[in-house]
Amino acid sequence: MMTFLVSLAILAFESTLCWGALYENNSGLVKSDVQFDFIVVGGGTAGSVIANRLTENPNHSVLVLEAGGSNENVLDIIVPFFNIRAVPNTPQDWNYTTTAQTGLNGRSIPYPRGHVLGGSSSVNGLAYTRGSKDDYDRYARLSGDEGWSWDRLIPYMRKTERFHPPSNPTEQFNPAVHSFTGINSVSLPAFPRDTDARVFATSSELSDEFPFNIDMNSGAPLGIGWAQVSIKNGSRSSAATSYLAPQYIARPNLHVVLNTMVTRVLQSGSDSKTGQPAFQTIEYSSNVRGSPRFRVTATKEVILSAGSIGTPHILMHSGIGDSASLAALGIAPVHNLPSVGKNLSDHSFLRSSWLVNSTKTFDNLERNATLAAEALEEWTTTKTGPLVDSITSQIGWLRLPNNSSILQNFPDPSSGPLSPHFEMLFTNGVPGTPPATGNYFTISTGVVSPSSRGSVTLNSTDPFDPPVINPNLLGSELDLSIMREAVRATQRFVAAPTLADYILSPISINDTASDTELDAFIRNHATSLDHPVGTAAMSPPHAGYGVVDPDLTVKGLVGLRIVDASVFEYVVAAHTQASVYIFAERAADLIKAKFK
Repeated sequence: MMTFLVSLAILAFESTLCWGALYENNSGLVKSDVQFDFIVVGGGTAGSVIANRLTENPNHSVLVLEAGGSNENVLDIIVPFFNIRAVPNTPQDWNYTTTAQTGLNGRSIPYPRGHVLGGSSSVNGLAYTRGSKDDYDRYARLSGDEGWSWDRLIPYMRKTERFHPPSNPTEQFNPAVHSFTGINSVSLPAFPRDTDARVFATSSELSDEFPFNIDMNSGAPLGIGWAQVSIKNGSRSSAATSYLAPQYIARPNLHVVLNTMVTRVLQSGSDSKTGQPAFQTIEYSSNVRGSPRFRVTATKEVILSAGSIGTPHILMHSGIGDSASLAALGIAPVHNLPSVGKNLSDHSFLRSSWLVNSTKTFDNLERNATLAAEALEEWTTTKTGPLVDSITSQIGWLRLPNNSSILQNFPDPSSGPLSPHFEMLFTNGVPGTPPATGNYFTISTGVVSPSSRGSVTLNSTDPFDPPVINPNLLGSELDLSIMREAVRATQRFVAAPTLADYILSPISINDTASDTELDAFIRNHATSLDHPVGTAAMSPPHAGYGVVDPDLTVKGLVGLRIVDASVFEYVVAAHTQASVYIFAERAADLIKAKFK
């Protein structure tokens, strides 16, 4: 039946292209000479927002081209607890790897990015964290546009969010901070875990260092609180299930095409007023190497929403980037923007685990096939049970003490006093594959205000070849020092008297380890939190650096705009999906204002 419906959709697409739908491939587009007002490159977190909001105006036609396939019927995407199975090394992942990372003792690591409708919102860890007021005020200050400040973005925070409060919300969140009428669903953990009370009891006992925070999305995230997650009724809420839900896909002016790779953006002419080159044509093919390439032109704008890896990759293959580097590779330079692909910023990540005096952890679920089958059956039939939540129930956001020797020796990398330097993620077990026996408690740490910067570059002239990705994780002494202090903080946390009968022994690194030994452990085991940003960063108008102006249009060009995490000058001290939704909401209004 599904094949029949898809075939009908493609036939309709090929014949008239006059009604909106979701298409499995671009065969109809190839045979059509129809024009679109807007072409959105990437049906991910930001691209889905743009497509939804622009098609609210029935006079605007929008084409979305997504390189990946459908998000539907993929359990590892849909079931919240399975999120760590969604990537890497799956069809829903681009399956990138990094260069050898100096800060990770020369290790090359997987670098997941969503290769599916909904993009990384379909495969991420589900955490919905806006970041601090200071983060957004820094965006406004550095771009010269107050529209990117926290206070000015609050309407967009509310516009994107549909919060689902629990039945007993006491001391779990602050309703005044949230919206209950937006599009993307956000909720709190729904299945109680053995570590919940223990984490908050420890927070209370060690409140000077680990204070309780009732709502980390208030703009003042410091402290420990309940994780807020993009989950609706026990299933993942992604950009694909929210902004591109069936009622929006059905709009006659919205066309979403899957399995279609955009290889370049091309000059379509020049602006009649300014003489600046206009880039409103895209080159595309199926997502199979060697496929024929075709072109389609937007009458108004092309919006690149391919993400912090995909967007610079497309720009550089289009000749937009550092002209000398592109020419040396054999790509004809078209528009010199040396900042393209530079300024890559990401969060480094590390897990530390302890053996505990309990049998009530999800390690048993991971090891016991019978328990796993029972849990999946419960989720399938009632959307209840242990699979309805992500693996993380609580999150902590913490700063180094003001008198820390680290802050005496290095400039503070955070955006301000409300922003954390590191994160703690509390997990009732060992994520993934636990040891064969025993039960465990895990606290993962992330450096969320990093000073290291990396890059995305090309390794060939073939757009189907993956880019060279160097996030430079733990590439500075400051970042390593912050991670070291983050691990020391977890050791102090588990040493609290209230956990004396619970924590038995560490299985990762002993609390007696020297700094040298701890640094070696960190470099040998740290990875990425998969939050790359900054590779097409915004800067003030007429600045000699950056890639986009504060309205997110590409500097020196017309008809080409970028809306995704690549435009952030700095990585937000939070998980990035919320900030991408928020930025995209405002970007949609900027586009609407231009094309009334």
